[in-house]
Amino acid sequence: MHAAPADAAPDRPWRARGTALITGGTGGIGGRVARWLAESGAAHLVLTSRRGEEAPGAAGLRAELEELGARVTIAACDAADRDALTAVLAAIPADTPLTSVFHAAGVADGDDSVETLTLAQLDALMRSKLTAALHLHELTRDTGLDAFVLFSSGAAVWGSGGQPGYAAANAFLDALAEHRRAEGLPASSVAWGTWAEVGMATVDEVHERLRRQGVMPMEPPLAIAALQRMLEDGDTQLTVTLMDWDRFTPSFTATRPSPLLSGIPEAGRALAAGDSVPEGDGATAAPPLRQRLDTLPAAERARALLDAVRADAASTLGHDSAGAIPASRAFRDVGFDSVTAVELRNRLRSALGLPLPAALVFDHPTPAALADHLGSLLFGTAPGPDGTDRSERAARADDPDARIRDALASVPISRLRTAGLLDTVLELAAPYTDAANGTSAPAAADGNGSLDGIDDLDAESLLRLATDIRAVSDTDR
Repeated sequence: MHAAPADAAPDRPWRARGTALITGGTGGIGGRVARWLAESGAAHLVLTSRRGEEAPGAAGLRAELEELGARVTIAACDAADRDALTAVLAAIPADTPLTSVFHAAGVADGDDSVETLTLAQLDALMRSKLTAALHLHELTRDTGLDAFVLFSSGAAVWGSGGQPGYAAANAFLDALAEHRRAEGLPASSVAWGTWAEVGMATVDEVHERLRRQGVMPMEPPLAIAALQRMLEDGDTQLTVTLMDWDRFTPSFTATRPSPLLSGIPEAGRALAAGDSVPEGDGATAAPPLRQRLDTLPAAERARALLDAVRADAASTLGHDSAGAIPASRAFRDVGFDSVTAVELRNRLRSALGLPLPAALVFDHPTPAALADHLGSLLFGTAPGPDGTDRSERAARADDPDARIRDALASVPISRLRTAGLLDTVLELAAPYTDAANGTSAPAAADGNGSLDGIDDLDAESLLRLATDIRAVSDTDR
């Protein structure tokens, strides 16, 4: 549910004092935190990172912080190295004792799926978050800190299928904060969404993936304001993120319900809207695809519906042609995930004027199965005796050439090319494909000058063509 801030503003805003230690302090987020602490009153800032003074932008950050009135120490220190961290803490001057710790260091590089994640990758992910946090806890527990802040991630709260190691490491931070509170020590763990301009999610590929999922970038001043309010309210654990719930909720719940989102009103409204037909769809005239399907005989209707599913699936994945999506291959195998599955659902929902669930693609995992299911919804055909075929069974019953078409479709393009038949087949198909593109083309003829295209071939002619292809292909083996 939404976090409930204190009813009244605190008597005194939280302010930094003495020395503040920031791990990952020369990074994008660490630098933002350092500026805020300098403006808040910190007399001394200790910024640790693996490269220290050699980190990109470190010199400029030092100059900026010193202009704000803070003394600055930049140390090359991996906080997961206990001895190195001990030395950094020991060097803090007695006149400005350590009063606050902000653990902003971390890496996400090298994470992988659960099936392929290696122990070496997991160790690297854990060291930067878990091991470093544990050392900070143990080495500062007796120093009388005002604040001990751990920078966690939304991956530890709602999960991330592509970042299991990173999610686990951040979940430890949340648990450590609870442990410190139980011991009477200050602790706050804030699970961030994504920050705009800074942070690991600014990598173009990661940033775009998160945006498509509905995790939107927060402006740094907004994130910093949330962090200050968290310290003032004394929260132990908080998630701070900017979400597009209409985009995030359907994909997140596509394969299972989410108790986590059940208390968030915006998520509930997104789910209710996602399972309905968008406003305007079906309110007056039926969508164009639905109208076209209504005018076709069953044999053509099933093929047209399958073509539409494959075309929309290809567009969803950024392909130029429906040929990139085989009819019988699983959506997951061609690159669909929960986000693109919902995008395809949305396209089909608009094109057909049907209320469709977010799990549509997972419930009907191939284009052929999905088209079959959509046909049953649109035209009410019942399942066959085996429970697997619906509209396709009816369509094929009306199409005596279906078996031969299947045989032709199964011939690899490479074999047609090797057999010297590819140009002939393309010429036969030209009127059909040109018509689909809204253009006209001269009719292609067979040997007798009487055939206009492959769709005009009767069963006997189709069989003869298939037999010729097989004979020539066998000869070329």
